[in-house]
Amino acid sequence: MATSPARSTTVTFSLLALAAISLSMLQSLVSPVLPVIQHDLATTQSAVSWVLISWLLAAAVATPILGRLGDLAGKQHSLVIVLIAIAVGNVVAALAPNLGVLIAGRVIQGLGGAVFPLAFGILRDEFEPRRVPSAIGALSGVIAVGSGLGTVLAGPITEALGWRWLFWIPAIVVTATAILCRLFIPESPVRSGGRINLTAAALLATWLLALLLPVSQGRVWGWAAPATLALFVVAAVSFTLWVLVETRTANPLIDMRMMRQPLMLTTNTVALLFGGAMIAAFTFLPQFLETPASAGYGFGASVTTAGLLILPMLVAMAAGGLVSGPIHRTVGFKAQLVTGSALISVACAGFGLLNTAPWQLATGGAVFGLGLGIAYAALTSLIVQGADPAQTGIATGMNTNIRTIGGSIGIAVVAAIVTSHTQPSGLPTAVGYTTGFLVLAAVAAAAVVVALLVPATRPAPPAAGPGQHTAEDRFQEFTLPAPVREEDSRPVPGLALASAARPGRHRAPRS
Repeated sequence: MATSPARSTTVTFSLLALAAISLSMLQSLVSPVLPVIQHDLATTQSAVSWVLISWLLAAAVATPILGRLGDLAGKQHSLVIVLIAIAVGNVVAALAPNLGVLIAGRVIQGLGGAVFPLAFGILRDEFEPRRVPSAIGALSGVIAVGSGLGTVLAGPITEALGWRWLFWIPAIVVTATAILCRLFIPESPVRSGGRINLTAAALLATWLLALLLPVSQGRVWGWAAPATLALFVVAAVSFTLWVLVETRTANPLIDMRMMRQPLMLTTNTVALLFGGAMIAAFTFLPQFLETPASAGYGFGASVTTAGLLILPMLVAMAAGGLVSGPIHRTVGFKAQLVTGSALISVACAGFGLLNTAPWQLATGGAVFGLGLGIAYAALTSLIVQGADPAQTGIATGMNTNIRTIGGSIGIAVVAAIVTSHTQPSGLPTAVGYTTGFLVLAAVAAAAVVVALLVPATRPAPPAAGPGQHTAEDRFQEFTLPAPVREEDSRPVPGLALASAARPGRHRAPRS
């Protein structure tokens, strides 16, 4: 029995959303319970921080490289492999007898960072062009919600079942998702051809690790420590070599011509600033809520209570992501990115200045969540819109990485500010948090300015009826180069119909 295209894409989206939310929760699930893990494994605060850092470093390296592999070899196969890696990493972490094994499990989980670019690439391949913006907006909302949902669920899961179930539950869900993706998501109709440039991949991994490691640990090692400075030098040198290799090779890992386009430059700059404000706020808002009231601020909230106070943020995030696609013909993605960044700036200022009652922070969280949901979806849509169909994975992968770099820098900066103002008890002062949140407000305001520089893009065409072609379709039919099809690995010369890469038009229905 044939499956209708609408039903097929609904199943595809549901599975991609399940994969994406499983990954996005892995970071926020663990962060609130690090003290519990530290006590249970009899380790130090500095050592247990590697549970977060190891995941971050692994994801930073894997995301662009595996995103490119999906463009080359097929996004569905790559997605299934990545999901299996996440499941294996979760099992290793859940069974870990000591911190070293737990960190090894987190490194394996970090390979799952490629889920996001692969998922967005599959959406572009499988959905009709008129439906892509709404699908991207909805999936972006799911990812954003997952990033905060872990904070809400971490406390109840740990209290009821223990911290190891923070890994067992995702392992079960991701394993089932991998099987279903293998069965029901069709393989990519668009391939870029070529192969992985190993030299470029090695240089990319080197400069990412050499940059993120001292940024994450500089406060512990000392910003002027020899190890910190040496790694920054390695990062600068390897980045320069990487750009030279990518520019001069006929087989680049990342097409520098694409990355230099005004749309890519501006949106990636916004991603850097946006990531700094987003991830740092996610990190320090729960800490503020959990600070004992004896410090003169804070509410002494438990992990569970702090998660509930953040719940309005998650609801607003979901709403922002869901409305982004449907309203893009009236409010373009550029305007959405500007508006979302402005809301984030206002919310961060509110966290710093209006924080004497829980309802104030919950309200600020709702504003923050709405801005985040809209801006995240718009940013992803702009990247997908500006990338060649055969390079969607690498384009969104690099954007994700740049956002991660921004988040790492944001956390390092705010941590330095907060810890530089301490009370005799060792707790930070209110001034430290106020200053930190105001810095994040300024970073988000800078994102507004850069977002205004994003080149204007055309609104999506009106929906076409069954069997009809919109003006956009007809334009693409005579302008897009032919993709490399699964059944022919050689580049097809000349021009090809864009509709050949769209489901439901020339592809046989799935049984």
